[in-house]
Amino acid sequence: MAYDKIIPVKSRLDHCVGYVLNHEKTDLSAVLDYIGSADKNMMGETMLETALNCRLETAYQEMMDTKRRWGKTGGVLGYHLIHSYAPGEVTPMQAHALGVEFARELLGERYEAVISTHLDRDHLHCHILFNSVSLLDGKKYRDNFAAYYGDIRGTSNTVSTKHGLSVIQPEGKGEHYAEWQAQTKGKATVRGLIRQDIDAAIVRAFTHQSFWARLEQLGYTVKRGPQVKYAAVRPPGGTRFIRLSSLGDGYTEEDIKHRLAERRNGMTAPEPPRPQLPPRRYTIRRGTIHRQSRKKLTGFRALYVHYLYLLGIRKPPHKRQSIPFAVRKEVTRLNRYASQFRFLQANRIDTQGQLAMLADALQAEIDARTELRRGLYREKRSGADVGTEIDTINQELRVLRGKLKTCTQIEQTIPHIQEQEQLYRDTQRKEQDHQHQKTDKAKPHKFSLYDR
Repeated sequence: MAYDKIIPVKSRLDHCVGYVLNHEKTDLSAVLDYIGSADKNMMGETMLETALNCRLETAYQEMMDTKRRWGKTGGVLGYHLIHSYAPGEVTPMQAHALGVEFARELLGERYEAVISTHLDRDHLHCHILFNSVSLLDGKKYRDNFAAYYGDIRGTSNTVSTKHGLSVIQPEGKGEHYAEWQAQTKGKATVRGLIRQDIDAAIVRAFTHQSFWARLEQLGYTVKRGPQVKYAAVRPPGGTRFIRLSSLGDGYTEEDIKHRLAERRNGMTAPEPPRPQLPPRRYTIRRGTIHRQSRKKLTGFRALYVHYLYLLGIRKPPHKRQSIPFAVRKEVTRLNRYASQFRFLQANRIDTQGQLAMLADALQAEIDARTELRRGLYREKRSGADVGTEIDTINQELRVLRGKLKTCTQIEQTIPHIQEQEQLYRDTQRKEQDHQHQKTDKAKPHKFSLYDR
């Protein structure tokens, strides 16, 4: 069974896997040096290296010549494929032969490639580096979902099956990448918010019909019926429908019917009691206590504090239900907004003018350090040892550019937050009007003798 992983090789290799690539090497030739490491691919007197459509000694130069010939020297320079086998499944010679066959089937005569089999791990694995530009027509290789599962995974399974090896078969239903990534980082997702609303609607509903009515009261658009193959909902402010079946176990239409039936039959476990907070302790002090008054936040900082409160920061759970879905969905950006608020707080920024002044100052600092670095580069070309000073300036520039980027993001975010807060106020006003109407209808009507 072969397992494959593909890594784009750009002008920098910062995003490559640490145990495969040396972070001190930053170009295509460095990867060639790595995958050709003799202490990893020597088997006795045999060097487990092979070149396709080029020569081992001049592979890097031939790849760059191809790029220059077709005028495509930028972007992704190449692709680094790691083709691994389970421990004990193949011998080193078999692993290398299969890796070469896999590369030849995948790339044909279109791309220069170098294949090197490493023996320094329990699992034998081939490193395949190939040019991103075709030497035949100059077209660039596209690394996307279809290329991986159609070309790379399909070719790998074909070669493994041909030689009697097991293949990787997908199990279960795939999860949306954005949702998986957000859950991995502990962030909320749109589908997670929809699941919360469905759970709340089931708790407040008794029948299947009342469940859908409850969702519509929450602002959802429902698509279901005999002519609809997959039941779906569109959240308030959403642009597309989301199938219930994509929300996971317990959220298909049949699952919802089953959960409602369990509630009617009293089979649902009671909700756990809310944890009781420990009693507050008070300390009695004699004499006068001088308290320092806290300055009230205004402007941008006050706006961010209130918006973070709406998204659930230090807000009691029973007060979060009346917030519109379009505002609740913003919880997926909670970390970004919290970071921007900390930036505003650290720099005491409350107005657009203050934000613009800070951005101008940061840009001036960037320009000054860039000019200083340009002079150091000239000295370096003359033979001076100024590598440490250049590294220090690069680190400072990285920090300054990050702060300038945050200023730009805040400037773009402020109008959006103001719009979302206005939406929240409008929703609150509508709910209050609705409550007043219900109260007026519930009041008994006083009859008079003069009423006819």
